[in-house]
Amino acid sequence: MTVKLSVKESAIEAELTRRVEALGGYCVKVRALGTRGFFDRLVVLPGGRVFFAELKRPRGYKITEHQRQYHRNFTALGAVVAVVKTSADIDALLKS
Repeated sequence: MTVKLSVKESAIEAELTRRVEALGGYCVKVRALGTRGFFDRLVVLPGGRVFFAELKRPRGYKITEHQRQYHRNFTALGAVVAVVKTSADIDALLKS
């Protein structure tokens, strides 16, 4: 599979939102005021599947230290955290 270098994070985010909503779920933009590095989306799927999604460009993305810390903290509490960069990542996430 070839990944275009020009794919923007917003395109990946739009695809995730569209596909989650097509399944009857919610893909809510998250804004935690006064924090840096919080997740981009909260995803709630039918059947009670809930996870936090961090969206990144397919190439050249970097997870910041603030983001890594949120990932560690939330995962330690039992939350599901996903980094989504490609359509394949969305496929895997929605199948899990």
